[in-house]
Amino acid sequence: MPEFAGIGDNELVFVASTREYLDGEFTNQRLEGLDYLRFDVSVPPERELGAVEPGRSGTPDPATEFLTTSADRLGNRSNFRSAIAAELARRPANQREVMLFVHGYNTTFADGLYRTAQIRHDYDIPVVPVHYAWSSAGSVLGYAYDRDSVLFARDGLEQVITEITSIPGAELVLVAHSLGSSMTMEVLRQLSIGNRRDVLDRIAGVILLSPDVDINVFRTQARRIGDLPQPFFIFTSRRDRALQLSALITGQRNRLGTLGTADDVSEFDVTLIDVSQFRGGENDTMNHFTAASSPAMVELLSQVSLVNSSLENDPTQQLDLFQGTILTVSNATQIILAPQELLP
Repeated sequence: MPEFAGIGDNELVFVASTREYLDGEFTNQRLEGLDYLRFDVSVPPERELGAVEPGRSGTPDPATEFLTTSADRLGNRSNFRSAIAAELARRPANQREVMLFVHGYNTTFADGLYRTAQIRHDYDIPVVPVHYAWSSAGSVLGYAYDRDSVLFARDGLEQVITEITSIPGAELVLVAHSLGSSMTMEVLRQLSIGNRRDVLDRIAGVILLSPDVDINVFRTQARRIGDLPQPFFIFTSRRDRALQLSALITGQRNRLGTLGTADDVSEFDVTLIDVSQFRGGENDTMNHFTAASSPAMVELLSQVSLVNSSLENDPTQQLDLFQGTILTVSNATQIILAPQELLP
């Protein structure tokens, strides 16, 4: 990936990748093993909240486009773990959290890297961001390839989670989007089957954004995992056209990310955050990444850190911050968010 001089805020992002690196770029080909890297990303100052515009070929504009200003290979997982540990050690004891972002369907390497930087920057959360770059085809026609790549990349994600949770004092929050949520649930299930409760208990929270997961599969995964990491948030939207298409392809009515009520997941200690009344950002015409791409959503949710310990409490205590309606069905809670102008 070429490096350019940026003029915006700089974001450090660590990366573990299952993509082959060929001819100077990360491809959609699957790598046996993992590549470990660190990047400095320039976040452009002239953009709308939630917007991610990767720098194009030629001479990109650092005022409006995300740019890579430096890149280094870390060599192996030991160096990867040590580099993250060193970065955490430079921070106050109450800010030693790692946000591990697992991207979704139709995502290039640059898209995932810059989206990780954007989430950290726009929400201004005090975390060390890590991106798990699995080998998506990066094409709207690559859905079948991406679903197979999710299965291929499960063991790598388990390894990354294990490495991060082995760092003394580190707290790990998993943030997964779309098909990345399917992979994340599979890996949590693998950890449970492998009796790795020591790793599961070090996960300080899970956030599934627009999860492209079969509802029945989610229930069997969650039952096998047992006690889910807390807090456990599931962002849903009935406007999500990408998940509507996924449901059509799989011959089902809904995916986990389009649930309208908590009834189907009521046995689990989860919080559904319904963002159906919001639209995605300018480049999110499918409303498939509303929680991160919608300027109104980013502005609303940035009032409360997604990984702040306050969210571990009863969500009803955060009603004034969430600006929404709260419903409880057995063990599950649903928060229906509304834009400010729609509130009474």
